[in-house]
Amino acid sequence: MKPVRVVLVDDHRLFRSGVRAELGSRVDVVGEADDVPSAVAAITALVPDVVLLDVHLPGGGGAEVLRAVLPKLPDVRFLAVSVSDAAEDVIGTIRAGARGYVTKTISGADLTDAVARVADGDAVFSPRLAGFVLDAFAATDAPSIDPELDALTQREREVLRLIARGYAYKEIARELFISVKTVETHVSSVLRKLQLSNRHELTRWATDRRLV
Repeated sequence: MKPVRVVLVDDHRLFRSGVRAELGSRVDVVGEADDVPSAVAAITALVPDVVLLDVHLPGGGGAEVLRAVLPKLPDVRFLAVSVSDAAEDVIGTIRAGARGYVTKTISGADLTDAVARVADGDAVFSPRLAGFVLDAFAATDAPSIDPELDALTQREREVLRLIARGYAYKEIARELFISVKTVETHVSSVLRKLQLSNRHELTRWATDRRLV
């Protein structure tokens, strides 16, 4: 079996060295990076099977890497490896496109197994993180029988819910790890698709459907 080709992204050289030493023969570390620009460059050049991605990086964080790479290379899979088990870090990283999230307390053998599983298309989480990830996505991923709601993308639904809850554009941008301009674009798209005129009508539409 061919080893899984991995790019390792972490701003601590000692951690990267440790991961290299711990990963078995099933994994081939083909490149490393220590910040967002070098990560995007390495992944784009090497096109690995899996990226082991730290969440907190110089230059914008792991979510920035995901947003820069996935539109161009949708087949590259990302597994977040972080010291943080905070809900906002986990959910933000998964929403940005990571296939899994494990903490740095993971053993070398378990990390090797997680990389292989992500390469095969599985979603992998440290046990105590899986519960609140499922809870966070249950509402947004539930099947819809509303044709108007079905017309919205996943990200448009997320923006819609936050608008309806009274969030300002800057707060939505911070919550979803996107720019204010992107929030404005999503709001305009939602208003157009739902044939609504303003934020007040949008809030009432969402409230009527119990989306808030």
